[in-house]
Amino acid sequence: MTGAPVDWPTRDLVTHRTRTTPQRTALVDTETDDAWSFRELDRRVDDAARGLRRALENPADDRLGILMDTRPAFATVFFAAMRLGATVVPLNVRETTGELVTKIDRTGLEAIVCERGTESSAIELADEAALGSESVWSVDDPGTERVRALYSDRREAESDHGEDRTVEPVPLERDDAQLIMFTSGTSGEPKGVRLTVGNLVASATASAFRLGVDLDDRWLCCLPMYHMGGLAPVVRSVLYGTTVVIQRAFEPRETARVLESEDVTGVSLVPTMCKRLLDAGWEPANALRFVLLGGAPASSDLLERCHAAGVPVHPTYGMTETASQIATATPAETTRHEGTVGQPLLFADVTVVDDAGEAVPAGEPGELVVSGPTVTPGYLEPEQIDEAFGDRGLHTGDVGYADEDGRLWVLNRRSDRIVTGGENVDPGEVIRLLRSHPAVADATVVGLEDPEWGERVGALVVPEAADESAGGRGEAVTETLDLESVLAHCDEHLAGFKRPKTLAVVASLPRTPSGTVDREATRTHLLESGTDVSDWSRST
Repeated sequence: MTGAPVDWPTRDLVTHRTRTTPQRTALVDTETDDAWSFRELDRRVDDAARGLRRALENPADDRLGILMDTRPAFATVFFAAMRLGATVVPLNVRETTGELVTKIDRTGLEAIVCERGTESSAIELADEAALGSESVWSVDDPGTERVRALYSDRREAESDHGEDRTVEPVPLERDDAQLIMFTSGTSGEPKGVRLTVGNLVASATASAFRLGVDLDDRWLCCLPMYHMGGLAPVVRSVLYGTTVVIQRAFEPRETARVLESEDVTGVSLVPTMCKRLLDAGWEPANALRFVLLGGAPASSDLLERCHAAGVPVHPTYGMTETASQIATATPAETTRHEGTVGQPLLFADVTVVDDAGEAVPAGEPGELVVSGPTVTPGYLEPEQIDEAFGDRGLHTGDVGYADEDGRLWVLNRRSDRIVTGGENVDPGEVIRLLRSHPAVADATVVGLEDPEWGERVGALVVPEAADESAGGRGEAVTETLDLESVLAHCDEHLAGFKRPKTLAVVASLPRTPSGTVDREATRTHLLESGTDVSDWSRST
């Protein structure tokens, strides 16, 4: 008699991992030097799940916001939500209240979990979004009566048995929504990306086939967990039964120390972070197997520095819409095939298409379209789904080409999106904000090459009192606009990474014969005449 095939539904990943290897080390917190086994992680997830059960009226149908920075508690709350069947909406702690309220309204959050450092912001968000008087819960001891403690009914004594839970894990299907992550789209409006349990498991599986998995692996997480690049190592390590090392904030010298002292075998970085490590004199230890480099294109100079320093760099191309990686290159490939992001991962089918949606031959550029089990089932808004998906899959909005062996090169974005320090910035959002300043008549925004951040935000602004006879010369109109006032306006409404770092005042925007803004002329003017305002103090 043969047994039935193992299939879904399943339970949360921590439940399965604890049953398999409860004694193995699940997580290391570099701030406290605490190390949790999977059995201990399971207990903490159970505690958090009991708290969430009080916070959410109907967990299987509710959406939970997490307004926290990178720390172990983020991981426990995420897996607790998975245990209850709730959908998690990570909220970027660097964004303003106005930016976040819109996202909360669109997702219909039931509650927000915060920490001591984000408590006041969470209260303000709950008030602005009219979430209710008992909608804010903290993983720390609350500093005000408006916030409830997630762990207020923690058990005084815990059993040593990993299966001694007070919350029964709910069954999960592949298509159950687990995450909603926001990302900037080509239209300028942030898109709410729905990611399923199946998306996350497929992504982790495909990554394992490319990077390999060793029982002694220790993946350092020093990226924000409210981004896919920071959350993915946590999810994957639990699935693999390996250790995730959590550093709460990246700092070059401290991160270099952690990489060596914790025998880290893998780390996810954005190019800016990798450059800062090298600038700090970092030399990788023998234990390090891979550096997954994503979030923004890696320059040839940076890759050459990595090779010279013996850094096992793996440039990767991915999206939130694909739960992280689409293609990843090995160190050997980056040497033999300059500029490639490698071949697509297992399960990922990438097609290069022309404007008519037809596949183009190898070597010919076109838009990259991806399909497979890692690809999101869609966005929050139906109209965004219709725009992004076609017969061949998800249209990424990125232009590139593939060689005969399927290796990909990403040339540029079809949109004008700016990627600065691994963060996406939509120029349209910044332009609209600049135009809302009472002394600004018009504006345009472009990305400028930056050795530290990959790109920085640059803006040309036209003051209301501009003299057209000045012919666009900034020096003739600068006195008519207070740049500090413009920056203060940005500080009030935009996250810091979206604020212009280079500004120039002109009488009129440079335009092409057809009347559209000349982006290359804009870049040239900013590089030649722009004012570096990156060090100007943010308003208080």
